Amino acid sequence: MTVLRSALLVLAAATSIGAGRPSPKLGPVAPANWTATVVRTASEAHLLGNPAAKNKLIEYVSYTCSHCADFEIQAGSELALGFIKPGTGSMEFRPYFRNPIDIAATLMAYCGPPSRFMGNHAALLRGQKGWLTPVTNAQMRRWQTGTFASQMQAVASDLKLYDLFIKRGYNRIELERCLTNEPLARRIASENRTAESVIGIQGTPSFLLNDRLIDAGDWRSLRPYLAAATR
Repeated sequence: MTVLRSALLVLAAATSIGAGRPSPKLGPVAPANWTATVVRTASEAHLLGNPAAKNKLIEYVSYTCSHCADFEIQAGSELALGFIKPGTGSMEFRPYFRNPIDIAATLMAYCGPPSRFMGNHAALLRGQKGWLTPVTNAQMRRWQTGTFASQMQAVASDLKLYDLFIKRGYNRIELERCLTNEPLARRIASENRTAESVIGIQGTPSFLLNDRLIDAGDWRSLRPYLAAATR
């Protein structure tokens, strides 16, 4: 028997033995952590949860809106655990500009990768009463003069937004760089105009559920809509 034939017989025997054994069983695939999954959308928004979820909730939010801050605090874990975590619901956060403060706060919320957005968003809304102080006429004039970047940096400085975000691990240089992003601010402002003229958004917070504007302005009025959609 030649060496080549012997090698072929050994290989065939090994293959035959292997074929008779059951295939190894793979362990269960770990479910995605949808409450920590954030992606940037085509409409310059951030989506939390499963992008392919059956039920899609959209919030138009202003960082100077006290009702938006109330919603963030009230909805809290119930919305995340009951709607987002199972993977059957997602929530998209679309900023809505009402004033120069909203623009600066939004640019800071967007600073860094999408994974940082939810923490920034929560810090702004949950800490709103601490940083959103009464505005003086002198501040308003300062926020309306100079370049876009200098206006946004003046807002952040006057309202101590730098301090808030430095506590979150940012440094002054990267925050100032984010505040110069005028193209992003213009795209969001354009989205706002479309939301007003096409969807009918008139204030914040406003909610769309599965692309339909619903009559809800707080967590109490929104909860029944979500319950009906997830039955």
